[in-house]
Amino acid sequence: MTATYTFDVFASLDGYGSYREPGDWGGYWGKQGPELLERRLALYGPEQRMVFGATTLRQFIEMIGSSTEESEVRDPWVDRMRALPATVVSSTLQVPLDWPDATIVGGDAVDVVARLKEESDVPLRSHGSLSLNRALMAAGLVDRVQITVFPVITGTTGTDPIFRGAADFDLDLVETRTLDGHTQELTYRPTLHG
Repeated sequence: MTATYTFDVFASLDGYGSYREPGDWGGYWGKQGPELLERRLALYGPEQRMVFGATTLRQFIEMIGSSTEESEVRDPWVDRMRALPATVVSSTLQVPLDWPDATIVGGDAVDVVARLKEESDVPLRSHGSLSLNRALMAAGLVDRVQITVFPVITGTTGTDPIFRGAADFDLDLVETRTLDGHTQELTYRPTLHG
């Protein structure tokens, strides 16, 4: 039996994964609340293996390294995510990494994740890693797309369109939740269209 792979991502309503300055949104686009934070911690509570691309892991290491104990970057779910074992698909990163249980694996991401899905005893999850996950979706390796949509439109400041350059997909809705009365968590099963 193969392990389930979930592509987990945050987005503005218009499909951006982040924003650029002078955007004054703040973390979670300023829309975090207790239900969101509890849900995130629950998602990362069970044993699972994280999968990252090099760029996303670098960004996480930098973001966590420059944060303080009081900043929202240090939310309990982020600490839990960081404590989970991780596979990093990269030909550029080298050990040691400032990530407790990370293994760097070179090679083609599709081959690496296909092998992980066959060998892993626990589910696989990736938070972010947009280009990596677009390639994995095109190869049919993503079982679930879990997108948390924050109630903002970042038409001027939005960066990193989540699905820019992706193939066409049909999405079957598996689960939906409303968090803190305004943020939507949508979980889909993707299949290539056509």
